[in-house]
Amino acid sequence: MKIVCSIKQVPGTTDVKINPETNTLVREGVETQINPFDLYALEEAVRTKERMTEAGDPSTVTVITMGPPQAEDALREAISLGADEAILLSDRAFAGSDTWCTSYALAQAVRKLQPDLVFCGMQAIDGDTGQVGPGIAIHANYAQVAYGAEIREIDAKKIVVKRLIEEGYEVVEVKLPAVLTVVKEINEPRTPSLRGKMAAKKAEIIKWGAADIDAPADKVGLLGSPTQVVKIMTPACREGGEKYAGEAAELVDKLFDTLKCMEVV
Repeated sequence: MKIVCSIKQVPGTTDVKINPETNTLVREGVETQINPFDLYALEEAVRTKERMTEAGDPSTVTVITMGPPQAEDALREAISLGADEAILLSDRAFAGSDTWCTSYALAQAVRKLQPDLVFCGMQAIDGDTGQVGPGIAIHANYAQVAYGAEIREIDAKKIVVKRLIEEGYEVVEVKLPAVLTVVKEINEPRTPSLRGKMAAKKAEIIKWGAADIDAPADKVGLLGSPTQVVKIMTPACREGGEKYAGEAAELVDKLFDTLKCMEVV
């Protein structure tokens, strides 16, 4: 089985900077890390590889990401955690891509790789949209399961997944190839082994640009993005306020009186 895991390198700090001209994140010179949700996706991809290999279906995990050259660090970390190879989609043409363009570029890479199964984290902590995983499925014309919490069954033709929904859980079966986004409860990510760290250090990171994945200029980057950030601002801090202390019944009366004065009740 051929498995792909899509990861994202995100700021590892709360000191996020915005380019005032493009209103996009400034990633150069900023401390970064693998998106935490993607670590669960990577762990499940590696576990699935091990599971299928033990069942007699030799499997591999290819990790992909789209980003600037320094995103190579995240890919090496992914190799140290069990991925077999890594591909970096990096091109000036990709700069400023929204979720639609990002998922399109990643889907083009998926089309080129033709995996049986694609793993993604449920969302990235810098954008919190949760759109890229499902977007990959749509662009690549793959089946999809979102918010996967457990893989119940898997073989060369289908996968059965327990997925998280608002009311609890549901179990779904889809035919492969498919995209699966996962939630944190699906596993506990491993730590890198010494052998993994050595493999990551020696690994050759494959680099693809827009031309390598047949991505036209009008479908990637700011030029191809149907959504753009018009303005970013920091909300002003609230001032004043009143602190209440005392017994519960007394506090309720005070709060009720205050709300009446404000004409809220």
